[in-house]
Amino acid sequence: MTYVIALPCVDVKDRACIDECPVDCIYEGERMLYIHPDECVDCGACEPVCPVEAIYYEDDVPEKWAEYYTANVDFFIEVGSPGGAAKVGVIEDDHPIIKALPPQN
Repeated sequence: MTYVIALPCVDVKDRACIDECPVDCIYEGERMLYIHPDECVDCGACEPVCPVEAIYYEDDVPEKWAEYYTANVDFFIEVGSPGGAAKVGVIEDDHPIIKALPPQN
């Protein structure tokens, strides 16, 4: 199980969750942040600090944003598991679901 970042993060990327994450598993794409499903330890520290309420436990993602589970998992197919977002920096890409969205702000 893991946490998932959904639509409210697109074009916001507040990064408060990154500061709170003890295992550095929240990676930054061009338009949103993504939680690495294999690196996340399910501590939940990121969820309460998100100012736009974009982070959900995998089983609690609202149905209207269910595809964001896939976006968070599939984003890492090419990225792999670098073992920490800080050493990677911004990944100049996004999942196709995110790329297809109009600007959100």
